[in-house]
Amino acid sequence: MANVGALDRILRVALGAALVAAPFLLAGTFAPLGAWRFVVVASGVVLLGTAAFRFCPAYALLGIRTCPVAKA
Repeated sequence: MANVGALDRILRVALGAALVAAPFLLAGTFAPLGAWRFVVVASGVVLLGTAAFRFCPAYALLGIRTCPVAKA
């Protein structure tokens, strides 16, 4: 069941893409960070995944929904 709404999804795609691209575009800046660049990329991948599937496990645990409830 989806719990990520349209605006939330757009923000997740934008931030996720930026986080995935940042270590590659700012290679000199992220070089001293070492392993942190992998954390940045992994965070971006998680955001892109939750946007693609419209489901956020953290939202499910906290009972948060940013999408409207479908009426049957």
